Amino acid sequence: MRILVLGGTVFLGRAVIDSALASGHSVTTFNRGKSGVDDARVDVVRGDRTVAADLGRLAEAGPWDAVIDTSPQVPRDMLASARSVEPLVRRYVVVSSVSVYRDWPDEPMTAGSALFACPTDAGPDDGHYGELKAGCEAAAVSVLGERAVLVRPGIILGPHENVGRLPWWLTRIARGGRVPVPRPDGPLQLVDVRDLADLLVRLATASEPASSPVVAVGPVGRDTHGDLVRCAMDATGSAADRVELPDDFLVARGIGVWSELPLWTPVPVAGEPATHHWDVDPSSAVAAGLQSRPLAQTVSDTWDWLKDSPVQPARPEIGLDPQREAELLAAWDARVS
Repeated sequence: MRILVLGGTVFLGRAVIDSALASGHSVTTFNRGKSGVDDARVDVVRGDRTVAADLGRLAEAGPWDAVIDTSPQVPRDMLASARSVEPLVRRYVVVSSVSVYRDWPDEPMTAGSALFACPTDAGPDDGHYGELKAGCEAAAVSVLGERAVLVRPGIILGPHENVGRLPWWLTRIARGGRVPVPRPDGPLQLVDVRDLADLLVRLATASEPASSPVVAVGPVGRDTHGDLVRCAMDATGSAADRVELPDDFLVARGIGVWSELPLWTPVPVAGEPATHHWDVDPSSAVAAGLQSRPLAQTVSDTWDWLKDSPVQPARPEIGLDPQREAELLAAWDARVS
């Protein structure tokens, strides 16, 4: 089949291309060329989805059997993209996010949980991330109807990760010494980028459209933050000294949830409302064919890539800087001494 991939070629887009080619499909990519390197095995159409002339040139390169859109961010741009290829495709797979759920993380989520409301023609300043993603979904459905398959991933990890969450943990643990870590029983639901890519290709090429939406998160109750840290130690061969810090201590010192200790979210204490960051039902993705490889494999393969990578992925908000880490450990030592 002929597959069109919209979006970058650094992380998820790269994995989608690999999966599609491994399955014997031909691939065309459409992006601005500002991140990643074009894959020599694919046809490339250079352009910006916000520019009408570029979308016109993209349409001239069709038709395709399916589109996998890895990067919809703004509803009005999603609307334009969908309209430009609507006559040329049989299936349009939209990569959205669990952030579209209005009540996440205050309640457990299922595929049918309530969404944020957002107009299909909303611009970049017309809502926050989750609202705009919901608007992108609505825009795709308004143009393509049942040909649009909505996929809502949670946290994506794996080789070539460009956010820096797992790379930060790996590089920090590899450096050794005393490493502050969250409570080990804190739950996680993580999806390997390659498993997600395989699912997207499967949805794009299936003879019949899957029941949409598909919530692509890792298994409930399988992995914990302690598992992640242990896997990182095994992968790197580190003898780091893990210093387990309770949630109340981290919260009291303003440690950034998700970011400074990547993937950490506090577990509420008795008497406080529960949070359900990692209580998202994956059954729709399992029914659609998602297979989740062991966390240890994701961590090990990411380290194999990272240790030889000339560019260390990181965003400024990801991870503790050394001074803040030292202050955190000093405060803990003073408390327990």
